[in-house]
Parts: sequence; structure tokens; C-alpha cells
Amino acid sequence: MQEVVFLKQNMKDWKAFEKLLDERSKVNPDSLADLFVRLTDDLSYARTNYPGSKIVSYLNDLAAKAHQKLYRNKKERRGRFVQFWKYELPEVYFSARKEIIISFTIFIISICIGLVSAANDVKFIRMILGDSYVNLTLDNIEKGDPLAIYKEMQQVPMFLGITMNNIYVSFLAFIFGIFFSVGTGYLLFTNGIMLGSFQYLFYENGLLVKSLLVIWIHGTLEISAIIIAGAAGLTMGNGFLFPGTYPRLTSFQRNAKRGLKMVVGLVPVFIIAGFLESFVTRYTEMPVWFSLLIIGSSLSFIVWYFFLYPVKLQRR
Repeated sequence: MQEVVFLKQNMKDWKAFEKLLDERSKVNPDSLADLFVRLTDDLSYARTNYPGSKIVSYLNDLAAKAHQKLYRNKKERRGRFVQFWKYELPEVYFSARKEIIISFTIFIISICIGLVSAANDVKFIRMILGDSYVNLTLDNIEKGDPLAIYKEMQQVPMFLGITMNNIYVSFLAFIFGIFFSVGTGYLLFTNGIMLGSFQYLFYENGLLVKSLLVIWIHGTLEISAIIIAGAAGLTMGNGFLFPGTYPRLTSFQRNAKRGLKMVVGLVPVFIIAGFLESFVTRYTEMPVWFSLLIIGSSLSFIVWYFFLYPVKLQRR
């Protein structure tokens, strides 16, 4: 069956089902369950015959909404927390995989621009990072402790300050998506240029490997979370720009909720990153194998929870 024919035959029923779900009056659970079965059959057919189509996304969202309606009266206060992290949040990340890829691409390109600009303009690093920070880092290099900046503050105040700042930046990246995704793209771009300039400063002084082994102990989680926060902002902005089968306002509201969930899901990641930066990164002379273990474990978690696990759930 052609996609257009499939759409014409079933769209009326889907819209009626969607209207039924939006009604405030209590819906008969048995009737809703029967409709849910029919809907999932259509979803299965669409996935098989029209993979990548907007119909699949539409039916998937509608099925998820129906599922929540069916189980809204289920007593699961204790399990709600587990359900959110185990199922609901990974599904949101899966639905936003394109935005995550776009956010990652913007960030990588901006890092490269920062590296190239720093390599071709001696003043560029100071313009981006500021004279005071560059001078302090150069002084630390001369003293033989290039990353001493991570040892200057007490652990607890440093942990609280860094964690709150990172959470603030992540929500800022999300909120900036309201400016048609351009605001989020700009924030990702500027942060990527800063990171590229920062790394080139150490490369220029023959300390690239040393800086990578120390800074990315916390940076693996921190930078990954900022990229995903950027994807949350793009999700919200794209909901307005590309409404698909929904009214523009409805699409924006739905995507704003999805983006907000994505950012909330990053809070524990920022807490762990803040802990590592405040309590672990300061030990700049730790064995290389231990540094690589932390970096590798952090990267494995990011890849598994935000990419592999959501795909696994979707295939089920």
C-alpha cells in the first residue's frame, strides 16, 4: 500500500483517537485499550513499510500518549522515578537523536575553528580566554605545575560553584532555543571556540597530552552534557520551525517539554562532573592508567545511556 493511501485511510481515525486522548473527561479504559492496540498495529505497519516517515514519528508520539493515559491511575509513585530514568528519558533522547548529532557537529566545527584561529593569530587566545587567565596559566607552566588552577579552591565550594554554573549553562542552552534554535547554536559555537583555544594554549607549550589526561577527567561528562543540552534547545526551536503534522504552537509546546526533560536528565551528569573536577582533577600527577580509566568509563556511560540504550529500547 502506498504511503498516501495508508494516510488517507487511517488519518481520520488517528485524529479522532488524538481528540479522545485530549478530552478531560474520563475515558473508558477498555475502549482506550482496544484503540491502543489498533494504533500500535498501524505503527508497526508504518515502521515496516515507511521507515523514516513522519507518519512513524506521529504514531509513535500518539502511542506514547495513549500509554500514559492508560496507566495514569496506576499506583507507581515508587516506580515513577525508575520509570523516568529507565524508559521515559531514553526514549526522549532517541527521538532527539538528529538534534544531538547537529549539536555535536556544531560543537566540533567550532572547536576546529578555535584551534585554527589560535594557530594563525597569536592574539586570538587572549581575546577568547582573557589576559588574566592566559597569564595565570603561563605562570603556572613556568612554575612546573601547568594545571595548578584546579588546586586553588577548596573542594566543597569549588564543587558547588562549578556544578551550579554548569547546570545554569545547560538550561541557558535550552532556553536559547526559543530564538528559532539560533541562540542555542550560537552558545554551542562560542563554547566550542573557547575549548579549541584552551587546548591550543597547552599544545603551544608542549602540554597537549598532559592537559588531555587531566582536563578530560571531568570534561568528558561536562562537554558531552553541554552538547546534549544544546540538542534540547534545538529540539524546542525546531518544534516551532518544523511543526510537521501538528499546529505550530502545539508542536512547540510538545518539543519544549521534551527538551526540558532532556536538560533535567543532565543534572546528575553535571553533579558527577563537578565532583570529578573538584575532588579528582586536582591530582594532576595521578597515574596515566587511572586517568584513562576515568575518561574511558565516562565516555562509555555517555555512549551507552544516550545512544545505545535508547536504540535498544526502541527496537523492543
